[in-house]
Amino acid sequence: EATLSCRYVLCEVASEDPRCRQCIEDRAVCLAVRDAIGRVHGDYGLACCSVSFTVKYLNAYTGTVLLRCRKDFYRLLCSALPFVRQLESRNQRYPCALRTLHVGGTIRTCQKFLIQYNRRQLLMLLQNCTNEEERRCIQKSLLSCSLTEEQPQSGDEEDDDGIE
Repeated sequence: EATLSCRYVLCEVASEDPRCRQCIEDRAVCLAVRDAIGRVHGDYGLACCSVSFTVKYLNAYTGTVLLRCRKDFYRLLCSALPFVRQLESRNQRYPCALRTLHVGGTIRTCQKFLIQYNRRQLLMLLQNCTNEEERRCIQKSLLSCSLTEEQPQSGDEEDDDGIE
C-alpha cells in the first residue's frame, strides 16, 4: 500500500449545533463519508474510494479532518463530500457539512496550507476585535502559527506531484 500514490483532502466540519464537535470521531466521519460516496457514486464508486481510504487526522476542537484516498479516485471522494449532511454518534445525529479546504499530495502540504488558512482566519478575527485583551490574545495566536519540524512518517510523504 505504501507504493500507491495518495491524495490528502483537508476538510472542515461546519455545524451550527455546538454538540456536533463532541461527536466528531474517526469512525463517525468515516461512516458518513462512505455513506455519501455510496449514495452519489453507487457500489462502484464506494469500492474505488474504499481502497486505502482513511481518516489520517482529526481535531474535534477545531473541526479539522484530513482524509486519505488513492490518487486515482480523489475526485470521486471530493465530489461526494458536499453530500455529507450529518454525523452520527451514540445513536444521536448531528447536522453538519464537510467543507473541502485543500487537496494535497502529502500531509505536509496540507499542514502548510492549514497554517496559512488559520493565519488568515485569525487576521479576520483581529479586524473584528472589540477590546484590547481580545486583540492581544489573537496577536499571540498569530505569532504561534508555525510548522514544527518532524520526521516524515513512512509512506505518507511521498508523491507530491506539485498539487498545493
